[in-house]
Amino acid sequence: MLTTDYVPGAPNWLDLGTPDTDTAAAFYTGLFGWTSESAGPDAGGYGFFKKDRETVAALGPLHEEGARPAWTPYFHTTDASGTAALVAEAGGTVRTEPFDVFDEGRMAQFTDPGGARFAVWQPGKTQGLEAVTEQGTLCWVELHTPDPVANIAFYHTVFAWTAKEMSFSGGTYTVLSTAGPGGEGSFGGMAPLQQGHDVPQWLPYFEVADCDQVVARAEKLGASVLMPATTAEDIGRMAWLADPAGAHFAVITSANPATAA
Repeated sequence: MLTTDYVPGAPNWLDLGTPDTDTAAAFYTGLFGWTSESAGPDAGGYGFFKKDRETVAALGPLHEEGARPAWTPYFHTTDASGTAALVAEAGGTVRTEPFDVFDEGRMAQFTDPGGARFAVWQPGKTQGLEAVTEQGTLCWVELHTPDPVANIAFYHTVFAWTAKEMSFSGGTYTVLSTAGPGGEGSFGGMAPLQQGHDVPQWLPYFEVADCDQVVARAEKLGASVLMPATTAEDIGRMAWLADPAGAHFAVITSANPATAA
């Protein structure tokens, strides 16, 4: 499961690229009860989402030409430049070369061979998100890709992740874990693209107390429902949504939440 004890390859940051940060902030604060605050006058419009004064996500204006509104997960690295070299060697694209973010850390942005965007964060003063796997915070990330087999190989090269096929009532699912023994490093999964509304992407899941209530509130706030609330045995009740600008995300009421609401 996700924790804030970050190890190499684990998700340690999450931000939203959007054309209108004020509108996005109003939507997500209304949906999850977050607060939003600016990162400062020199941050180019970047800001943070907070829950109980802890950073749970971030947002900023879109800068890349042709970029669509989307959530981007960042994965922990101790060497952003070394990770960038591995991405290129494994067939990915380095969209933004590693650079320092003041003295907070070092980052780089990539696209995997299947077309999904992701990034890395090499901690400086900022280690990463301050709360995860709690109500109203990130609890899982899921890669939607046209070629799961090829992407498993890519991410294994870059992060040394392991992949395990898990069976459930609806079929099989690939669970991703950071390097190391046992399943304690599981942080996300991988699934083939769903026909009709899906694009290659990393989909963040946020833990909520009542999936159906959150979906109804999201619709009132201007979201679109991509996948209606559905129950997966032993996993929980989940739904896929698109915010008013079109960025995809998911909410889940876990069957066995790691942290009580």
